[in-house]
Amino acid sequence: MSNIAEGFDGGSDPEFRRFLRIAKRSGTEVKSHPYVALDQGYVAQGTFNELYELVSEVQKVIGGFIRYLRGSSAK
Repeated sequence: MSNIAEGFDGGSDPEFRRFLRIAKRSGTEVKSHPYVALDQGYVAQGTFNELYELVSEVQKVIGGFIRYLRGSSAK
């Protein structure tokens, strides 16, 4: 969320898209944490699956927003 807020204040769509890409990659970083929690026995497999899917969905939404902005700037 911080990357998105920072990019929004960048003043241009290309800059905003850059920060959205960073936010999307940060989702991959976030996805690594449930693996550690699962390996250490802090969460059950079902909880891991739920967390992983939630982050994946957020990444898809961010990707869609990036595509939308890319398309709107071409007009």
